[in-house]
Amino acid sequence: MSDMKSKPQPPDRAKQRGAQRSRPEKSHEEESRPRKSSEEKESAAEAAPEVNGQAAPPPDAVEPDPQLTPQQAEQARKKYLLRRFWISGRGYWGGHGDKLALPFTFGLLVLICVNVGFQYGINVWNRAFFDAIEQRDVHTVYMLSAIFLPLVAGSASLVVTQVYLRMTIQRRWRSWLTTSIIGRWLASGRYYQLNLVKGDHTNPEARISEDLRIATESPVDFIAGVLNAFLSASTFIVVLWTIGGALTLPLDGESITIPGFLVITAVIYAAITSTSMVVIGRHFVQLSEQKNQTEAEFRYVLTRVRENGESIALLGGEEEERSGIDNTFGHVLRQWALLTGQHMRTALVSQGSSLFAPVVPVLLCAPKFLEGTMSLGEVMQAASAFAIVQGAFGWLVDNYPRLADWNASARRIASLMMSLDGLERAERSEAFGRIRHGETQNGAMLSLDDLSVTLNDGTGVVKETEVEIEPGERVLVSGESGTGKSTLVRAIAGLWPWGGGSVNFHAGRRLFMLPQRPYIPTGTLRRAVAYPAPADHWAVKKIDAALDKVGLGYLKDRLEEDAPWDQTLSGGEKQRLAFARLLLHCPDIVVLDEATSALDEKSQDRMMQTVMRALPKVTIISVAHRAELEAFHSRKITLERREGGAKLVSDVELIPRKRKRGLITRALWGSGRRGRGA
Repeated sequence: MSDMKSKPQPPDRAKQRGAQRSRPEKSHEEESRPRKSSEEKESAAEAAPEVNGQAAPPPDAVEPDPQLTPQQAEQARKKYLLRRFWISGRGYWGGHGDKLALPFTFGLLVLICVNVGFQYGINVWNRAFFDAIEQRDVHTVYMLSAIFLPLVAGSASLVVTQVYLRMTIQRRWRSWLTTSIIGRWLASGRYYQLNLVKGDHTNPEARISEDLRIATESPVDFIAGVLNAFLSASTFIVVLWTIGGALTLPLDGESITIPGFLVITAVIYAAITSTSMVVIGRHFVQLSEQKNQTEAEFRYVLTRVRENGESIALLGGEEEERSGIDNTFGHVLRQWALLTGQHMRTALVSQGSSLFAPVVPVLLCAPKFLEGTMSLGEVMQAASAFAIVQGAFGWLVDNYPRLADWNASARRIASLMMSLDGLERAERSEAFGRIRHGETQNGAMLSLDDLSVTLNDGTGVVKETEVEIEPGERVLVSGESGTGKSTLVRAIAGLWPWGGGSVNFHAGRRLFMLPQRPYIPTGTLRRAVAYPAPADHWAVKKIDAALDKVGLGYLKDRLEEDAPWDQTLSGGEKQRLAFARLLLHCPDIVVLDEATSALDEKSQDRMMQTVMRALPKVTIISVAHRAELEAFHSRKITLERREGGAKLVSDVELIPRKRKRGLITRALWGSGRRGRGA
């Protein structure tokens, strides 16, 4: 587009190497477990998406022309959003799309053309039938009545097949595009990073589930409708011109002849209704977009109440939550009220048009019928043809609200695409401001080389960290709240990309994260314990043993129970369950981010002792405030808030160990030696 300038795409960076996320290996128990039955396989196949879309590289970045005013830049952005949607959406018909897309689309277009032919046949039948009635020709009436049934059956069959192809294209296109976007959204932690960057991508779940549905359903309906309207108008304009002929009107002793008066009337009538609709509904798109956004925000508020029900109930926050819900719902109702006004005005035009359309051609043909120059059959054929032409020309009148709704939904999903584009381009870019990930070269399990962590706007959080961690070391990261400890952990895990320097892992080692608030997926307790592996990855006996070790043995009998475990388990039980996962997955490196904060001191001690006994060689990196945890770590690193970002101010041994000189290197700011305190 002329108002947007394209930026060159950076070259793809070589694939980064480092620690893999923990993926459980097949055990003897798993191999000996019975295979899934054919019914289970069929059920899994039915649950899978119908068509899987492949995520293509993001298009070149575009920026508005700096000479544009803010209003012009916003208009240019909205135009580009529609273009951005089609850049991805049209891939469904491309080489990496659905192999059935083109055959189904071609079949749909052919059926539309054939159906217009059937409509013309029914229109001709109307003329012959009413002419026979006018002439009281009983034989012809009965014969035409018999012909009518096959015409109706053929037309109905075509319409049914047309509906099947149209809805199949819509379903498969939605499946293809949804899986493509979800794949990009879940890749490289982008679903998490979207919460940290600016942009129009709020409520991505609503955009993917609802807006994407509308964005893929409506275009198919529009294309089918436009083609049908064009063919119908082209066909029946000829009918109107042929039947109606010219209309001669007396005027001041003279006569005026209007050739094709029925066609001219149909065009003028449609122009008036369509222009009225466009003028009256000019704010429809903006209001639909705002309505969709407020609906998404309302769903989000209700979801938060459900997910945090226990905390709200314990604090007695029902009134405050009700106030927030009422306020959000008030925005929804206000947008609906504005949209109601638009619907009322468009309904006035649409309803008025539908009432006048059948009467106008009869009134226009009445003088010629009364003069005897037009038969009753020709009048009825003209009336039918006029209604079809008017319906074709009035297609915009009938579909303007849906067109506006599609416009709003396509822009919302395109905004999410653009935000994902930005994150993906940043991952591929060699530009400054991205943390690199690689492999250690000297046998260390983990090394942070000149690592700086920043916000996406460049604000420093942690800077210039140099740390090496040996296999089997247990390192405690401490510091005041707000010094960036959790952010540093996210950078190590690869979830936080902004900063500089590199994070390097021992090749082939597996990383496992235990956050402060463990994620509990929906489904059975067995699935929750095995997550992120499949529920049936481990035998029940092994899962039972893990639950016994972490003090959750009383839940063994409920492994196959499908319940809202996220709401059922307490905070301490969730953290115990996370440790059971750790014991099952047996990673090489584990990062504990306040993973025992909900446990009492004795339970915390037992949990750490269990991990050390079950996984004696695991490398542990812990972020915690409790001093009692020092007893379970061999080394302590302290961060302190400084101007421009937190600094590592001490790195001390908690349990003396023999080391080879030069094996571990640490650089502290302002000093070339290891500190002995914060």
